[in-house]
Amino acid sequence: MWSSAVLSLRLRASCYQGNRRSLATVISGNKTSRLVRERLQQEVEKMRTLFSGFRPGLVVLQVGDRDDSNLYISTKLKAAAEIGIDAKHVRLPKTATQAEVLQSVLSVNANPSVHGLIVQLPLDSVNAMDTELITNAVSPEKDVDGLSCVNAGRLSRGELGGCFLPCTPSGCMELIRQTGVSVAGKHAVVIGRSKIVGAPMHDLLLWNHATVTTCHSKTPDLPAQVGRADVLVVGAGRAEMVRGEWVKEGAVVIDCGINHVPDETKASGKRVVGDVHYASANQRAGFITPVPGGVGPMTVAMLMENTVQSAQRFLLKNRS
Repeated sequence: MWSSAVLSLRLRASCYQGNRRSLATVISGNKTSRLVRERLQQEVEKMRTLFSGFRPGLVVLQVGDRDDSNLYISTKLKAAAEIGIDAKHVRLPKTATQAEVLQSVLSVNANPSVHGLIVQLPLDSVNAMDTELITNAVSPEKDVDGLSCVNAGRLSRGELGGCFLPCTPSGCMELIRQTGVSVAGKHAVVIGRSKIVGAPMHDLLLWNHATVTTCHSKTPDLPAQVGRADVLVVGAGRAEMVRGEWVKEGAVVIDCGINHVPDETKASGKRVVGDVHYASANQRAGFITPVPGGVGPMTVAMLMENTVQSAQRFLLKNRS
C-alpha cells in the first residue's frame, strides 16, 4: 500500500495541464535525509536503553588541514551528534608518513568502542601516500564508507546484506524509493564509473533488478543512451553536461554532481550546479533531484545509517 507521501508524488508526476506536461516532481534530499536521521536517532536511543548507555562510535581520520575536508568533517560530526553517535575527529599533520597513517587506522580497527572508521579523502600530506592501501587497511566491519575492496567485492557479487554500501549510491537508491518507482525491470543509465559513485551505483541498480548501462568518456552518442533511461543517475563531474532534451519523458533523474560556475549575481561570484541542466530536464523528467539539496544530504545520512548498522552488528555478535 502506498504511503500518502508517495501517492502525492505519483499524482503530481502524472499531472497534465491541457496538452502540456507539468514540471517534474522534485525529490528533496533535505526532507528524506531528515526522515532517515530521525529514524536513526530512535534506533540509537533504543540501543542506549537496552544496553546500559551503549552508543555507536565513529572516528573520522584526517591527514592535513584542507578547508573543504574540514567543512565535510564538520557536517558529519554535527549529524552524528544529533543522532547520538559518539563521533571523534582524529587529525594527523601533513608531515605524517604513510606508516603513521596506517598505524592510526590499525589502532582504530582494534578499538571495540569504535564501530565506524572514515579516512577523509583526499589525503593532504607532503609525503607520498597509497590511498588504496590505506582505505583497504580499514577493517571491513568498520568500513562505513564502503570503499574497501572487500565491501566493493561483496557488492559486485550481489551480497548486499553482507557489506556496507557506499554512501552516495545508497542515498541515490533511497531517493529513488521515495518516488514509488520500482527499478525492477526498468532500463537504468549511469553516467560515470568512479569507485565512489558510478561503479557501485551500477551494481546497486543491477542487483535491484534493473537493466543497467554505464556510460563514460568513451561512450559514443551519449544523448541516445540517456534517452533510453527510465532511471538516470549522473555522476560525471561536468557542469550541466546532460541536457533536458536528451531525457526520456517521465524518467527519474538523480544528479550527483556538485560544480561551481561563474554567477555575477551571487556575492561569491559563483553558484553550485549539478551535472544535469536542471531547467531543461525539469521540463521532461517525472522526478528530479535538485542541486544543492538533493543527493548531498543523503550521503551524510547514509554514512550515519552504516555506522548505526555496524553498531547493531557488533551488539548482535558480542552481546547476544
